[in-house]
This record gives sequence, structure tokens and C-alpha cells, in this order.
Amino acid sequence: MKKLVLAVCLCATMLGFAQEKESRGGRERMAPERQVQLQVKKMTLDLDLTAKQQKEVEKLLMDQSKKREEARATQGDVRKNYKEMTADERFALQNKRMDDKIAFKGEMKKILNSGQMEKWEKQSEMRQEKITKRTRNFKNNAPE
Repeated sequence: MKKLVLAVCLCATMLGFAQEKESRGGRERMAPERQVQLQVKKMTLDLDLTAKQQKEVEKLLMDQSKKREEARATQGDVRKNYKEMTADERFALQNKRMDDKIAFKGEMKKILNSGQMEKWEKQSEMRQEKITKRTRNFKNNAPE
């Protein structure tokens, strides 16, 4: 009897985890406009943006989002194609990304005041560290 109860509990637990993973993976992507709206609101809370700054940041983020979607459409899955690229192609891709980041930062400097810019840069660094850490953990735990 104990073995039967244990087996039923084990099966129920396994089914619960299997369904949970399936539901997370099937999640649909949010529309870029909605993502931008949420990002602007989050920045407004964090940086105390004025109404004028909110509009300018929203326009800038929408432009960035459109560029990102265009790049996704033309390049396909960069993660898969990255290993197949030549060194020159990878350099060109990384160089373009850095140029885009520099231009974006320059535009943000025009919109934000010095205190807001300092706080935004600190948050950007923290976000980048978090991404780097997550990437390292993923690579270390990846099956061979």
C-alpha cells in the first residue's frame, strides 16, 4: 500500500512539472509597442522622467525596437548562424552593434539630465552583469 501511494505521488509530481515547463515555453511574445510602453513606465518610475522626456524616450525606444525587429528578420537566428560566420562577418556585426549602442547612449544623453543619466548607466551596467552571469551559468550547465 505504501509503495502504491508513493508511486502515485511520484507520478503526480512528475506530471505537474512536465505541464509547468510546457506552459512556460508556449508563452507568446508581447507586441513591441507594449514592451516599449512598459519600459518607458519603468524608466519613469526609476528616473523620474518628465512628460516630455517620456515621449522622447518612447520614440527612441520604438526606433530601437523597429531596428531590432528588422535585424531579426534579415539575420534569422543569430545564435545559430554566429558560428558559421567568418571572422570578418562577426566583426562587422559586433561593430554595428557597438555603433548602435553609442548612438543610443548619445541620444539618451540629450534626453536625460546628468543625475538621471548616471542612474541609467548604473542600471545598464547591472543589467549587463546579470546577463553575463546568466550566460556563463548557461554555458557551464549546458549538456555536451
